[in-house]
Amino acid sequence: MFRQKTIRKEVSCSGIGLHSGKEVSLRFKPAGAGTGIIFKRTDLKNFAVKPLVKFLSKTRYATSIRRGNVSIETVEHLLATLHVLGIDNLIIELSSQEIPIMDGSAAPFIYLLHEAEIKNLNSYRRVIKIKKPIRIEYKGKSIALLPSSTFRVTYTIEFEHPLIRRQKISLPIRPKTFAEEIAPARTFGFLKEVEKIRKNGYAKGGSLDNAIIIGESTILNKSLRFENELVRHKALDAIGDLAFLRHQLIGHLVAVKGGHSLHIELVKKILKERECWEFVSPPSTVPVPALKAPALSQEGVGWSKA
Repeated sequence: MFRQKTIRKEVSCSGIGLHSGKEVSLRFKPAGAGTGIIFKRTDLKNFAVKPLVKFLSKTRYATSIRRGNVSIETVEHLLATLHVLGIDNLIIELSSQEIPIMDGSAAPFIYLLHEAEIKNLNSYRRVIKIKKPIRIEYKGKSIALLPSSTFRVTYTIEFEHPLIRRQKISLPIRPKTFAEEIAPARTFGFLKEVEKIRKNGYAKGGSLDNAIIIGESTILNKSLRFENELVRHKALDAIGDLAFLRHQLIGHLVAVKGGHSLHIELVKKILKERECWEFVSPPSTVPVPALKAPALSQEGVGWSKA
């Protein structure tokens, strides 16, 4: 947990943006210790944007960052994957403003990053450990980060829809658990809202290939990957938004009817309430377990390897 990581070799893919509908090429490049995560727009002379709280711009339907007039949109699925896999240092090149949606989940990013071979660096990272609860409650919604011995997420959603109602998941977040239980969960939306959302400039690239679409009495997709896939995807989003802390985390996230805006408000509150957490330094000897790539297929998921 305390070793900084990058990747050993470059890897790339291509796909479309969920909201922009634009084709985009994506390339991951190794970076040295202390570099951090850097997005570069190859269509704009490699203009760089870091995923920092001060650059957050939009949190409606997705999480986006902006520096000056340059934006990087829908970053949460990729940031969640980097956070859980412990990749601190990476150059991410993209040819348009939005990260490709792939199949609507984070599973293709896990496949690509393991193909790039995750590499330990000879530098340590500091880890945030929660000492006191940090909470936000707003109009029947709530989110909290509680003391814990591990990083854990408990998430609950409630919709007045016969196919959803109430779903809950609670899991320790480790690379293997994330790859098997959280990353494959796809983004979702309601059929009755699609036209309105598109008129507002969102979901132009959405389809049954990259999203779960819920009708009045049926789910339009052939099948779900999990019975409670929707809440698993919400947990994925939350992990991606917590990545804006820029540190690995030891704490228990508990959210009820949350969303991107609430996740980000929690991040801001954590950063302000310094007395509620501490940095943990590595012990004198840190075991570094080997990371095994999950058995994920890259075929039929709405993206292509470049």
